Amino acid sequence: MTQTTTELCYLTIREAGALLRDGGLSPVELTRAFLERIESLDGTLQAYITVLADDAMAEARTAEAEILRGEYRGPMHGIPIALKDLYDTKGVRTTAGSRVMADRVPTEDATTTALLRASGAVLLGKLAMHEFALGGPDPTCGFPLARNPWSLEHIPGGSSSGSGAAVAAGLCMGALGSCTGGSIRGPASHCGIAGIKATYGRVSRYGVVPLSWTLDHCGPLTWTVEDSAIMLQAIAGYDPKDPTTSHAPVPDYLASVEGDIRGLRVGVPRHYFFADDPDVSKDTLSAVETALGVLEDLGAVLEDVTVPSLAYAGAAQSVIMASEAFAYHQSNLRTRPQDFGEMVRARFRIGGLFTAGEYVQAQRARNVLKRDFAEVLRRVDVLASPTMSNPAPRFDEVDAMSTARVPSFTGPYNLTGMPAISVPCGFTPEGLPVGLQIAGKPFDEPTVFRTAYAYQQQARWFERRPPV
Repeated sequence: MTQTTTELCYLTIREAGALLRDGGLSPVELTRAFLERIESLDGTLQAYITVLADDAMAEARTAEAEILRGEYRGPMHGIPIALKDLYDTKGVRTTAGSRVMADRVPTEDATTTALLRASGAVLLGKLAMHEFALGGPDPTCGFPLARNPWSLEHIPGGSSSGSGAAVAAGLCMGALGSCTGGSIRGPASHCGIAGIKATYGRVSRYGVVPLSWTLDHCGPLTWTVEDSAIMLQAIAGYDPKDPTTSHAPVPDYLASVEGDIRGLRVGVPRHYFFADDPDVSKDTLSAVETALGVLEDLGAVLEDVTVPSLAYAGAAQSVIMASEAFAYHQSNLRTRPQDFGEMVRARFRIGGLFTAGEYVQAQRARNVLKRDFAEVLRRVDVLASPTMSNPAPRFDEVDAMSTARVPSFTGPYNLTGMPAISVPCGFTPEGLPVGLQIAGKPFDEPTVFRTAYAYQQQARWFERRPPV
């Protein structure tokens, strides 16, 4: 790779978009730089399952011609992106990281895929993931395991593992991940980037291989908060193909990021996210406490809050997710169990052990959690916490039950459907990234973005890149 290639791949979407719009940069030049970087680095990082080099160059040439004709489509036009390999792509296999779907070639795009194409984005390829968005970094799944660009011995988070690794390493400018219990914010935290799970119903899930119908969300991972706002803008909105999507108007997310946060009320649920728990990293808590101090220095008003039903969130989320996942996969689990990796097969089978009564009780607990959060959000504007309870573990520290042993700091916001973003807030002494999580009221992504952006611009962790 040349220095010029690295410099181009380290541009943000916002920076590159302005250059592309004004003719200071060619989509062809930009796309070629990313393909060269992928060829140079992905043999080690294994972030991609499928690289679409020829298609990407053709799309870049089309984008270049359109821009030259004055047909500029907006800030995603000519931007090289990639998709977690559970987003359907017409004519391109979509595997969900499993041998079960290894030869599956969709006949149409997912709605989000189609919207990104309509925005003029250039698709570089399909990204690695934990099998069926739950399997974990499992060598028995039949697909390469994406590695963390900050330390190759550590996982990049999951299940959107390739999405986190590719964005952090400069192998694409933005990526779509999916999130059922933290699979956007987790990789964002572990890879030192930004990632937002918007409100349930804000983004269509049509054409996206499901894990849990009532918990799944789609959203972007990018290098910066404003890039996440740009990418979310391109995919947000009502979709008649997905009846769970909302008719609520989509605001201008990029316009919402800038502005001070003086007087903003930030709730901190210390009783859950900052409890004295041996399974929670002290280095993580220290970094987030420092980040809270930065928010306070910027004029935000911090207030300790209590959400009593958080104590039941982990159990409720596990029952709902596993039950719904088993319902989707039960036929293949019975007829071709050998095609599943060991981790995901074990996790899916747990879902077959829950009763209908237990599923209903979990949904009732979920409704209580929603009411408790709604009550707290009458007093505060956003909530702040660590994104993950620990920095990225080593591959040899992960097994089928690893996630069950530590509290989930992301899952509660899948249960409630509230918007939540992770933004980098520091590093452990070992050099592993830590994420700050900001959550807000339903459909109030603008305030979530504004808070995260204000912190980002003050702390400036985005200026530090991984050693690849």
